[in-house]
Amino acid sequence: MKQALVVVDMQNDFLPGGPLAVPEGDTILPFVANLIRMGRQYDLLVFTKDWHPEGHGSFASAHPGASLFEVRELSGKPQVLWPDHCVQNTSGACLADEIEEALSEVIAAGRKTLLVKKGQSRRVDSYSAFYDNARLYETKLKDDLHAYEITELDVVGLALDYCVKATALDAVSLGFKTRVLLQGTRAVDSASRDQIVAELVAAGVTVS
Repeated sequence: MKQALVVVDMQNDFLPGGPLAVPEGDTILPFVANLIRMGRQYDLLVFTKDWHPEGHGSFASAHPGASLFEVRELSGKPQVLWPDHCVQNTSGACLADEIEEALSEVIAAGRKTLLVKKGQSRRVDSYSAFYDNARLYETKLKDDLHAYEITELDVVGLALDYCVKATALDAVSLGFKTRVLLQGTRAVDSASRDQIVAELVAAGVTVS
């Protein structure tokens, strides 16, 4: 059995000072960076990025008169309207410095890595590393994992109640043995943590 580590959206805009900062999101940086550096048990390291074009449909700014965090509809799905974040080729879309440094080290050491960019269509948001929210588009991640003969995934990153949850749920539904490491994730709504954990466990995801 081969294992991969999936590091979800550890980007500047989700960290303190960013427009969509996840509370205490910076506190997981040492754990995640160390996991990347020391995770020799992993046969593959996967990094995801929100990679939105300007004017993305999930941005409140793209809807005249809309309020931040209002829920509307996008491609037939309920959509929270977020602050502009992780716009392509901006500093906010870059990986956090600590993560970028760890990534550079493992690349230099010859480790196998993948980068998954999601949320590139203005028509639909993309929380999962595998599919967009409306299942209109699929990334190459599933095929790439199969090509590397990966059967087990550990998932960390931001945020537990959105992109980490969606990635883990899709992974287990696709047949991957999936584990979310709570020390390596934080939620936008910290009060939802127990509910999210219960939802993941009910779907067959291991949470530790």
